[in-house]
Amino acid sequence: MYTYDPMVSCISESPEVTNMPFWLGTARVVRLHTETLEPFFFGGARLLGLWSEASELSHLPAKWARYSHAGEGGRHESMADVSSIEHPTLKVPYDVLNKKFRLAQKTLDREVCHVTTAVSELERILFTDNQSASQISSLLGGVVEKLSSFKRKAEEATQEEVECGRVVKRRVEHLRGHDAPSPATVAEWRRTRLDRLLVEYLLRAGCYSTATKLASSRGIEGLTNLDVFLVAREVEQSLALHDTSKCLTWCHDNKSKLRKLNSSLEFNVRMQEYIELVKGDRRMDAIRHARKYFTGQEPHHLPSIQRCMALIAFPANTDVSPYKELLSPSRWDLLISQFRSENLKLYQLSSQSAFSVVVQSGLSALKTPHCYRGATGHNPDCPVCQPALNALASPLPYAHCSQSRLVCHISGDQLNENNQPLMLPNGYVYGEKALRQMASENNDTIVCPRSRQTFNIRDAEKVFVM
Repeated sequence: MYTYDPMVSCISESPEVTNMPFWLGTARVVRLHTETLEPFFFGGARLLGLWSEASELSHLPAKWARYSHAGEGGRHESMADVSSIEHPTLKVPYDVLNKKFRLAQKTLDREVCHVTTAVSELERILFTDNQSASQISSLLGGVVEKLSSFKRKAEEATQEEVECGRVVKRRVEHLRGHDAPSPATVAEWRRTRLDRLLVEYLLRAGCYSTATKLASSRGIEGLTNLDVFLVAREVEQSLALHDTSKCLTWCHDNKSKLRKLNSSLEFNVRMQEYIELVKGDRRMDAIRHARKYFTGQEPHHLPSIQRCMALIAFPANTDVSPYKELLSPSRWDLLISQFRSENLKLYQLSSQSAFSVVVQSGLSALKTPHCYRGATGHNPDCPVCQPALNALASPLPYAHCSQSRLVCHISGDQLNENNQPLMLPNGYVYGEKALRQMASENNDTIVCPRSRQTFNIRDAEKVFVM
């Protein structure tokens, strides 16, 4: 069971690569950027202000260039533009670093307290009259042991913080690559960025194996949030097996943040434990469980607690609502969904992946009414006209174009004073250059590529656009 994402309509829910559609097949996962996704990213980036339109147009393949509405923007996008979708890239490792720092602080404070206590005991014995060498030796050994433990834990905590700091530094350096002076360097940075977004999307879709292989093949493990999602995967798998231990451990490790989010996840997990005891006919254990975990809860949990306590009076196969729903196995799916949501909130991750947002933005930037006028109006070079992406772009708004450009259906060249539009007797309009080239090759005869009708070039009339 995976969280709803509009992009899932184009990808199998199965975590196996073999069940994925053609454009996310095994061979294409690593090299997706070459042919399939770049036009969407270029379109979405223009809409979001992520790319410089003028600099991008020169790198667009010819078959995509006519879908661009390039302006006279600057050469490079600003860091503020990059941060519009790259906030989680730095926020997640920063939160992990902050968590490690606070945990290390608590650990070292506790170790310092142990050392202080041992030293105080040694000083107390030294200033008494009934001291012995063996007693002092034992206390000195205790102080040395406490100091050794303090040193070891301090080194471990420092090493963990240094590793987290290196991750943050590497990601900052990666984001700075957007402003590199070399076009080749910028192109490589964009490919790496696309792979990062793909890895995150695959993780959200449940394709953990594929995401891990892609990150490993591209050497971008340190630029992705693999660790966060893999930990979440373990918790979800344990909940799917009706085991609450890992979820409760996760709640304990993130207790302070969950409290700030007013999370009810831990309460719901404890309530599910209570329900499982009732279902197993261990009603006295259920009562003891309720006394231990349901006392001191927030007032808004009281109705749920009351329903749980009333559940003791009903058999495990009751058909009485709402107790039937409490005993339903589907509650485990609700816990998994709530955990997934709380995990995203914990790291300030949006409900949709950046990949989904950018692809949908790119589709919207390229979408025109012609993409939905039947098969005859589809352009094989238009990404939105592709069947799968056409359905995905259906609820999205059309591109906003302040200035329209007429394009020849045959050649793809722009219609202007140097390539005037000519209308055939059947009403279809094409560029003069394409029609005259066709006529020169067929004794002044032209064939309409849409209706397959044959006309003489002299039958074509000029069209004037007001």
